[in-house]
Amino acid sequence: MLLGHLGRPQPAGVSAGTAIVPDIVVFLAGAGVSLAMSWLLVSRLERIGERLGLSEALLGMVAALAADAPEISAAVSAMIAHQQRVGAGVVLGSNVFNLAALLGVGAVVAGQIGLHRKVVVLGGAVALWVAILCVLVVTGTLPVPAGLVLAVLTLAVYLVLLGTGGQGRLGQRLPPQLLAWLRSAVKEEELELEDAIRPSRGRRLDVVTAVVALAIVVAASVTMERAASGLGQRYGVPQLITGGLVLAAVTSLPNAVAAVYLAGRGRGAATLSTALNSNTLNVVAGLLFPAAVLGLGPPSGQAVLITAWYAGLSLAVLALAYRHRGLGRPAGAVIIGAYVAFAASIVISAYAGSGRPALLAALAFLSALALAASLGPFTWAILCGAAGRESLLPGWSAPRLWAMSVLLAAGVAAVDAAAGRRLVLIGLLIVGPCIALLTGRWLLTALAGAWACGLAVVLGVPDGIWATAAHLAFISAVAAVATVATAAAALISRARS
Repeated sequence: MLLGHLGRPQPAGVSAGTAIVPDIVVFLAGAGVSLAMSWLLVSRLERIGERLGLSEALLGMVAALAADAPEISAAVSAMIAHQQRVGAGVVLGSNVFNLAALLGVGAVVAGQIGLHRKVVVLGGAVALWVAILCVLVVTGTLPVPAGLVLAVLTLAVYLVLLGTGGQGRLGQRLPPQLLAWLRSAVKEEELELEDAIRPSRGRRLDVVTAVVALAIVVAASVTMERAASGLGQRYGVPQLITGGLVLAAVTSLPNAVAAVYLAGRGRGAATLSTALNSNTLNVVAGLLFPAAVLGLGPPSGQAVLITAWYAGLSLAVLALAYRHRGLGRPAGAVIIGAYVAFAASIVISAYAGSGRPALLAALAFLSALALAASLGPFTWAILCGAAGRESLLPGWSAPRLWAMSVLLAAGVAAVDAAAGRRLVLIGLLIVGPCIALLTGRWLLTALAGAWACGLAVVLGVPDGIWATAAHLAFISAVAAVATVATAAAALISRARS
């Protein structure tokens, strides 16, 4: 009855005020029931997995899949209703939210999430490969069925390694050194998950409870998605915001609470595993599988934007975690600031054609300010570590040369913004990472590159090319130069040391 009501237009004589109340009540009720029952589903599935003798790593994967039930159900429901943007937005926006809430907030709350590098590489390689497949599919470079097959095969190999610890036939076909490394990585992850996940042995009643809980989670999530879509249509809220921000954040709350709890207990590997496995399962079950059956629709600048944020932030988080053997408060602040910038960019992209340049410019400025503020403590720590070290230019210290690279990029952006649509200088932002390369330090070069990429994104508003093919081409060019410069700086730093 409720689902039918959401799909029908309001009859004449019913005011917007009276029409909105049922949808809000349905949305809040669906969210509350879905979140509460997902916790019950997770606990019962863990007990069932314990009875079946699953390893701790596989139990963690089962728990992540159960916690992902709300966003997967909401995404599939939207795609069935031919709202591909909402469905894709739920999955991809949820993945960005997971990185910010699970790892960013977890690092800030706990102070430090310690991680073994082998755990970062093992889980990160799978998560990053699935993110790359997602980018290729959304941009239309790779057909959806091919992306689904590659992602499922990757996930299957990963599950076999987690379940057998490299002891099965798959492990016997690997080189001895790689096999020893994989066994060590799986063992390190198992040790932390053993303390984080301690379910009691399951009974038959747990199977019945899990089935009932899953049915309720799916029904509540579908109801919540329909209510949110109805509210968005009534008030003209773009589907990108409804799916990528509102539904994505609400459906990801169970994972966020669990990860912050694990981070506070010092269970770094469990926190990272929850975030990465959740994102991987979201893409496979919530995006690629339904898209292969129902279609994903033609590529769009908005879809590419949100997918690029997901893949880019995944790479940045993994690089930080590997470099520092974990995530501290500065890195957590950077991740949270990146999510604020992501949210602002989604709003800008959704309203790019609304004819409100003042609003778009304010949002662009706020997103850049949030990202710069979050980079503050992290950048300061890096500059302090580089203080007194000479750059490749005689007489110039590395921090001084880095400051020049940042200021020059900001100067180019200021001239571009002042000229408006008459002059587009986004390509000249490569001056930032190119000059930072002369510091001979890859972290300083990477920061200058991130600053240049952020400015390239923001300048799409005053240049009047936001989220167009030209804008994406400029951003890709700046990002490519920044990546090459960072890699070159890393080689120079290794050679000098």
